[in-house]
Amino acid sequence: MRWCRTIQTVDVHCAGEIGRVVTGGVLNIPGRTMAEKLHHLNAVDDRLRRWLCSEPRSGPAGSFCLLVPACDPVADAGLIVLQPDQAHAMSGSNAMCAVTALLETGMIAMVEPVSIVTFDTAAGLVKATATCRDGKVVKVTVDMPPAFVTRQDAVIDTPEWGPVRYDLCFGGVFYALVDVDQIGLAIAPENARALATIGVALRDRIGAAEPAPHPTIPALDGLAYVMFRADEPDGALRTCTTLRPGRADRSPCGTGSNSNMAARHARGWAKPGDVVTSRSIIGGEFTTEFVAETRVGPYAATQNRVSGQCWIYGLSQIGLDPTDPFPQGFTLSDTWGG
Repeated sequence: MRWCRTIQTVDVHCAGEIGRVVTGGVLNIPGRTMAEKLHHLNAVDDRLRRWLCSEPRSGPAGSFCLLVPACDPVADAGLIVLQPDQAHAMSGSNAMCAVTALLETGMIAMVEPVSIVTFDTAAGLVKATATCRDGKVVKVTVDMPPAFVTRQDAVIDTPEWGPVRYDLCFGGVFYALVDVDQIGLAIAPENARALATIGVALRDRIGAAEPAPHPTIPALDGLAYVMFRADEPDGALRTCTTLRPGRADRSPCGTGSNSNMAARHARGWAKPGDVVTSRSIIGGEFTTEFVAETRVGPYAATQNRVSGQCWIYGLSQIGLDPTDPFPQGFTLSDTWGG
């Protein structure tokens, strides 16, 4: 065996959503700030992401949580989320996966009953509070980036579903939040393929019309996802974030839950102290606590905490042979969609 590149991962899932935490083999990414590092991965050199996130080493499901030295000395590590479409600034489920991997493998010493891990992200500092018992992380609560609504009840006309209303929100990345009844489907496992296909199509159309500029951090500009939502009889919010190239998030989605609280607040439906349960397409749950009101640039914003749990399921070593004909991987439409 001869490898010209090797990385190690701790493989974790958060309520079913895969987050493989890169714990070795990447020393750093160029950039003085996490926003500059994110830009480098997306606009300058995307070979690491393509190598990890494409076939034959990976598939469309799940993410890689890239840990790098923090730019802010307050933080324990820098965090960037690598996905098949691009590198992203923040993800609640992936932050939970990274905390679980760091603490349960001893990379950061676990303190029971509570351990604190702080990440430096392109969306700002993110503090995670891990509830620990008998060497296991039983809950992770993430202080999410401030969430805000930039457009409420915006409309895009479609030939298939007519006018579709959405709220354009930022919760760590930008979301278009869409009430699922507008497309005539329920958020249920048997509809996952249809929801994913429609969600990505809507994302592409809305993204072409919406520049979605972040008011203070240009590296965060642009629509990332469409999230479908529906109210449950017990007061929970059923959610389905749709991700390129065409799949449904298995978790309730942390940045999406963060965005949803901001949307509820903008409508006068939420106040500080409120707690909302988000339920995924497969029944996993996050809780979102509205902590305080704040502002981001010209926008009223909410400061929220999102909680969930993760489980480590494996350890991996991934290498690249210098003669491998697919050093940056490949994608085929049979698996990855159009």
